[in-house]
Amino acid sequence: MTTDPADARQALDIALRAAEIAGRGLMARFERPAEGITAKSTSTDLVSDADREAEDVILSIIRAERPGDAILSEESGEAEQGTTGLRWLVDPLDGTTNYLWGYPQWAVSIACYDEVGGLMGVVHDPIRGETFSAVRGGPAHLNGEVLALEPSDDLGQALIGSGFGYDAVRRRRQATRLMGVIPHVRDMRRGGSAALDMAWVACGRLDAYYEFGVNAWDVAAGAVIVIAAGGTVQDIPAGPEGAPGTLAARPGLADPLRAVVDAAAEGIA
Repeated sequence: MTTDPADARQALDIALRAAEIAGRGLMARFERPAEGITAKSTSTDLVSDADREAEDVILSIIRAERPGDAILSEESGEAEQGTTGLRWLVDPLDGTTNYLWGYPQWAVSIACYDEVGGLMGVVHDPIRGETFSAVRGGPAHLNGEVLALEPSDDLGQALIGSGFGYDAVRRRRQATRLMGVIPHVRDMRRGGSAALDMAWVACGRLDAYYEFGVNAWDVAAGAVIVIAAGGTVQDIPAGPEGAPGTLAARPGLADPLRAVVDAAAEGIA
């Protein structure tokens, strides 16, 4: 069933407002002593009261205006099953470790999907005052300005983003794969927020990005924005890292990068 365009526009409006409000709350806490810090999957995978407060704000807005929609959020899991066919994917603070250390690379990520795929995505960066957004079919926007990616198939000149998980074994294997990719590209960057990495592919600050072990809420909004900007997003099957991956790239770079990323798995023990 095709989603009504009015629902897509409403979802975008909700996400933009929710991300802005949550972002203001996060900025009020940023670089202050953190509160309510606990560990999740490992001792280095952290969540704080800032994450929880931002999530509460976002979910309350969605529930008030779209009470029949399903919601999957990082901190509370599957909050509602839903009856409308729409499902929200929310990461209230992508880059929690950066946030807690005062490192200015974190964002609010909100997406809405239907049975076809990504309907709408918003990535809000309160530090820089930047909001990336898109509705399926495009165009993508950065603070209202249209994003349109230029094609390139020159992997050797490409600046690539990536990231690492929190499990020690997975990190070692991800680092080994990275060593196999670096000789084939201009350089690598590790920002610490998958949502921002994807958004930066959409605006051309990165030529491509790949990572294994990301969660759906990490990349859902960014994927919609990259595709709307003319880029490519691919799912990568699980490899030695033990988890599937995501790859995003400007036009022409996805397949060359994918070939190098796949080949680099051969060196992982």
